[in-house]
Formats: sequence, structure tokens, C-alpha cells
Amino acid sequence: METIIVQLPGPEGPAGPEGNAASRPRLLHLAPGDVADFGRGLPGGEDVAIELPDPGISRRAGRLEAAGDYWRLSNFSRTVSYAVENLEGAGEYLTVAPGRLGAPVPFEFSRVVLPALHHPVTFKVFAPQHAYLGEQSADGLGERTVHPFALDPTAKYFLVLVALCEPRLRDPSDTALPGVGEIVDRLRPLESCRGLTRSAVNYHIDYLAHTKLRLDPGEDGAAPDGSRTGAKRARLASVALRFGLVREDHLALLPRTRP
Repeated sequence: METIIVQLPGPEGPAGPEGNAASRPRLLHLAPGDVADFGRGLPGGEDVAIELPDPGISRRAGRLEAAGDYWRLSNFSRTVSYAVENLEGAGEYLTVAPGRLGAPVPFEFSRVVLPALHHPVTFKVFAPQHAYLGEQSADGLGERTVHPFALDPTAKYFLVLVALCEPRLRDPSDTALPGVGEIVDRLRPLESCRGLTRSAVNYHIDYLAHTKLRLDPGEDGAAPDGSRTGAKRARLASVALRFGLVREDHLALLPRTRP
């Protein structure tokens, strides 16, 4: 199982959870112990795993290393620092100083920012297998138990999942599911979701389906309502409710409904 997923830079991928591009991004999957160098690339055709073609970036600018349930960043530059932004935080970031090796990154959604010649160069790193209290083996005996569905209740994708499941949590006999536009309208009153878009909700639905809950992509048939994500939304809600990933107490995360 991969520890981190790197969204490689380039015009063929969307801009991330708030992006508007419709095409799929290029992804690099790393398992625990795997490493990937990033930079401009070495001469003679020996390329780095994450190519950043800017003349202001070193040929080997740094390295990512997948650890148990997080990742480390090494800065090979002697002169400039790199920043790692928390895409789920309110401006939260950490700085990796020049020459720093193996700096641990605790964020689940990250953007690595490198100073470049014309404008900063960025790429995104996702760490979907974060461990939380209660997922470790009792008394430290044996190997740690990894939760099969490692969801972060503070993440924006979790709000999308709660909004998706809300009708059935309030009335189990209600078979209707909110559409993407309805989820946007439901979450926008929250400060963290003021800029939420339909494409962002679709992005989070894809992330939940393919990375967090690992639904079989072969079972995404045609949606009864004709929408692109209808069947996927139905399966997400079914799995989340069946295994108690979203519960009635999670409704408190949503904006208050008008009487």
C-alpha cells in the first residue's frame, strides 16, 4: 500500500482540490521506503522522478521519502529554503532550510513550493494513510494495525462525505442523495468552504472513492440520474454508512439548518 501520492506538475493535470481542469493528473505512487528525487533533471537523459523544468532550480533539488504513514523532504540546495503548505489549513506551512535532510511532513494534503527564476514552482503530495489514536495495537504488542479507511474528520473531503450522507443519517428511509451542486450550497456557509466549487467537490469525491475508500473503479456504472458521479456518490454513501465512517454526531460539522 502506498504511503504518499505525488501529483506531478504539468498542464495535463488539474490544479488540485480547487482546480477546474477536467483531465486527470499524472500521479507517482510511493510505498514505505521508496524515494523520489525532484529537480531540473541530470544531463545525458538521466532524469529525476519529479521533473521541474525551470532554469532557476537545481538539477537535483531535493528528495521525497515515504515513511510509515507520513513522508520526509530533503533540501539539497545550499542557498534557498523550500516551503511545504498545508492545503487543508488556513495558511499553515513549514519551511525546510537549505541542506536539511529528512524533514518530516505531517500534512495529508501538501503543496511543495520552490523558488524559481520566473515564479515559484510547485507540486502536490498526498499522504492518505495517516494513523490516528486507536489504530495502534494494544499495549504496543505486535505490528501496528492500520485502519482500512484512514479518514481525517478535520479535512475538507470529510465534510463533503458528511454532506453526501446527511439525508440518510437524518432519515434512513430517504434514498435520495444530494447532487454536487447541493453539496456546494450546503457547505459554503462554512468559513473553510467559502471558495468551494463544483469541480472541487468532484475532486474530493474522486479522492474518497479511489484513494481513501479504494472503491473498485470497474463497478462505477451509469448513474440513475445521468450524472457523471451519481453511481460513485451512491457507493461512497453506502460504504461510509455501512461501516460507520460517518455517524450522526458528525452532522455537527455541517452548518446549522434553517428551521
